[in-house]
Amino acid sequence: MDPIPDFLSKPHDPQDPNPWRALYLDRSTPLPDEVKQAWLTDSSSSSRQYLLPFLRPLARLTIVLIQVVKTFLPRKWSHSGLLHRILVWGLKRFVSPQANWLILRHFHLGSQVLAFIAANSPTSVPTTPLTPMNLDELRDHTFVKHDLNLFNFVIRLNQALRDNHQEIGPPERVDFSMIQPVPLALEDMPQGPLNKVDLQSAIELFTPLYQLLLTDNDFWRAANSLQLDETIGIYAAKILQAPEHLILVNNGHPLVPMSTLRAGYRLVLHGLSTEMLHSLLHQMKQAQALQESAPVANEPLDPCSVDSQA
Repeated sequence: MDPIPDFLSKPHDPQDPNPWRALYLDRSTPLPDEVKQAWLTDSSSSSRQYLLPFLRPLARLTIVLIQVVKTFLPRKWSHSGLLHRILVWGLKRFVSPQANWLILRHFHLGSQVLAFIAANSPTSVPTTPLTPMNLDELRDHTFVKHDLNLFNFVIRLNQALRDNHQEIGPPERVDFSMIQPVPLALEDMPQGPLNKVDLQSAIELFTPLYQLLLTDNDFWRAANSLQLDETIGIYAAKILQAPEHLILVNNGHPLVPMSTLRAGYRLVLHGLSTEMLHSLLHQMKQAQALQESAPVANEPLDPCSVDSQA
């Protein structure tokens, strides 16, 4: 796999500027270069250009048909174990290295963000981190657990705040200790001849399967967990006193459920929002460490203390 994508390796042509190069060089969004390069390499792939436009309407039509079929199935119809085995099989054999890397990173980043909010809240809230180190570890119902963790965290946090008559606000010193680099390497992802499917196409393809092999309640909850992006963003903004960083969080108002037909697209927004929030927290952690390690300027002597010593 060439580590340098075409939009960076080819020289800039002012008469035909590369849009992906422009997005990579742009620094208006807080993303590390390696993440932005992987994201744009995946987004500029032939799979996304030629496969996604055909796959997306077919996937949404399949969601509608499955909803009709499931009206005749038992309400408790669920095969989460089979779902995760199929997902892992598909990810390992068909999905691009960049997409697999971003998917695995997402569980680590989400766990760290929730731990950040819990540590800086005025009340103690337990978290259940998910840190899969390879695709095989996703078989342990990781996708479903991710949704459950998010809702359980919001419920536990706000119940504790209500019980103690407290509100989230800026702590005396923000704790960034849980914000760490993710120990996953892009080079370790499967790179077989068929690993070409981009992230958005893979999500659109897997969403109907997710609906088919889970109960309606589980699928609806998973789809609507994406609308908690604003909620998590508001928590972080209150802690950091930085509401301007919410501008790129746009999965919809949490009190207005959206159609599950757009779950695939919204899931991509969810992943990107998490990447940007984690990157922002990492930058602020570095700034805090730099400020605290800076030498303190010598303060002027108090004349009174000099006279008393004399």
